[in-house]
Amino acid sequence: MLLGASLVGALLFSKLVLKLPWTQVGFSLLLLYLGSGGWRFIRVFIKTVRRDIFGGMVLLKVKTKVRRYLQERKTVPLLFASVVQRHPDKTALIFEGTDTHWTFRQLDEYSSSVANFLQARGLASGNVVALFMENRNEFVGLWLGMAKLGVEAALINTNLRRDALRHCLDTSKARALIFGSEMASAICEIHTSLDPTLSLFCSGSWEPSTVPISTEHLDPLLEDAPKHLPSHPDKGFTDKLFYIYTSGTTGLPKAAIVVHSRYYRMASLVYYGFRMRPDDIVYDCLPLYHSAGNIVGIGQCVLHGMTVVIRKKFSASRFWDDCIKYNCTIVQYIGELCRYLLNQQPREAESRHKVRMALGNGLRQSIWTDFSSRFHIPQVAEFYGATECNCSLGNFDSRVGACGFNSRILSFVYPIRLVRVNEDTMELIRGPDGVCIPCQPGQPGQLVGRIIQQDPLRRFDGYLNQGANNKKIANDVFKKGDQAYLTGDVLVMDELGYLYFRDRTGDTFRWKGENVSTTEVEGTLSRLLHMADVAVYGVEVPGTEGRAGMAAVASPISNCDLESFAQTLKKELPLYARPIFLRFLPELHKTGTFKFQKTELRKEGFDPSVVKDPLFYLDARKGCYVALDQEAYTRIQAGEEKL
Repeated sequence: MLLGASLVGALLFSKLVLKLPWTQVGFSLLLLYLGSGGWRFIRVFIKTVRRDIFGGMVLLKVKTKVRRYLQERKTVPLLFASVVQRHPDKTALIFEGTDTHWTFRQLDEYSSSVANFLQARGLASGNVVALFMENRNEFVGLWLGMAKLGVEAALINTNLRRDALRHCLDTSKARALIFGSEMASAICEIHTSLDPTLSLFCSGSWEPSTVPISTEHLDPLLEDAPKHLPSHPDKGFTDKLFYIYTSGTTGLPKAAIVVHSRYYRMASLVYYGFRMRPDDIVYDCLPLYHSAGNIVGIGQCVLHGMTVVIRKKFSASRFWDDCIKYNCTIVQYIGELCRYLLNQQPREAESRHKVRMALGNGLRQSIWTDFSSRFHIPQVAEFYGATECNCSLGNFDSRVGACGFNSRILSFVYPIRLVRVNEDTMELIRGPDGVCIPCQPGQPGQLVGRIIQQDPLRRFDGYLNQGANNKKIANDVFKKGDQAYLTGDVLVMDELGYLYFRDRTGDTFRWKGENVSTTEVEGTLSRLLHMADVAVYGVEVPGTEGRAGMAAVASPISNCDLESFAQTLKKELPLYARPIFLRFLPELHKTGTFKFQKTELRKEGFDPSVVKDPLFYLDARKGCYVALDQEAYTRIQAGEEKL
């Protein structure tokens, strides 16, 4: 702004006072512009104009389609129907576990039988059915069939147990629960505390003695159900499709609302932005209860007619063999997955595959080049996004380390911004006018996205729990009177507008590809440790992705049987949420509002030369906590200890 005012002032002075001819005025202004740093703008323009034009075209294409589908009241099942009509006999899904191939016609018929069966059981548009199942073709057919009827699926994380699982089922207000036979033991643990009116259906191998008494075997019921397309429900493009449970700062998992337009937007921005092709074959080994696996991955099948290979769980040793067997051209990843693959011994299969693109998020800059060069992958399609966020990013030109970009020239086209935060409290820093202060290139800040509810690309659909929405929305961010979505993530932007992930804010950190809620873990640990004060936080470990969980316990070590404690944690918390490190200290410092002060705890970490309190770490081989001395610390720092 100051530069612009200077140029205007120079123009008026040169023409009105000095009365110079226009050629001299123009030459003088050019020299002033370049001498005042304007050459940087020209440099940025030259280096980014091609990228920005392509990104703008992708955004325009998706936005145009979204507006059309909004007017036509399209839904994901209606878009899927057009895909089926184009190539009914093309392979849609392949389940690696049984080598089961489903064509688009078969997926269509299976999902229609689901819709007709549920309708016969009295479910209707707007009802909720919970789905608790490991990856397989039926998972897709079940939620798609529910959507054909207008029933909303609540996709439950298969790692959840006991209180967290019960919480998800209760908050979803589901009228029925469909679970895989592999999850029967988890349901048996809580079934006596579930709503007695909740209908239970089991899919998969059938053994009546292993499921609650009221459970019905779903598979034969679906075989007998009609296969015709049910009548279309009164739903449109911005109506609810399903719920994906996320873990946040409020403790227990929250149900993020995914509407039809959001599903389309997330899948299509990836499809067009990374130049996918209809004949691509996607290898999807990510959990289907998450948006990466179910929207970014499966969405390419449902919306764009691509074949997707589903694997129950990621296997580093079988990864490339699967890609060769099924002729996969695109693989999905999270950052941890890439590290696991690099840790494998080199083998011939690494160079025999046809993979041309690795699609995902969280690939560290330090291993980016090693990953792409060792496995001969031409394109790393890194993106940034969360199920509920309105400010997704895409690294469309494979810039090493970047998770996306925003134009430095026309930044208003895509209204996102990095804003300054207090590094200790993570509160937004505001200027004298009360508006958030934007970050300059090189300054870390929280990523925010302006909320425009009338725009399907900018809207915030939030959570089932309305109280949780307030913590994700801030006012007066871009300007007075506006609202913006808070990602809770700290990023940094370079001079060209490329964005790089830096850290997570608040009480959530990421470990083994999952978000860990410290509030939830603290509550569980405190209960197990006789209600002692417990502060949970993430600490960095060299050579690993994300942050390992560490718990500081205000209790003497003599009060805790660590062997029994480790065994109990296996039942109470999923693997990724169990603390790797324990620290026992006399007391925990709290704020005036009784919040634990974790800044110093994070800084001190688990270094026994710094921390004089008793320290322990979870030995993965022994399955129990052992003393963390200087020798063990050195092994962990060198990557010699499996965590």
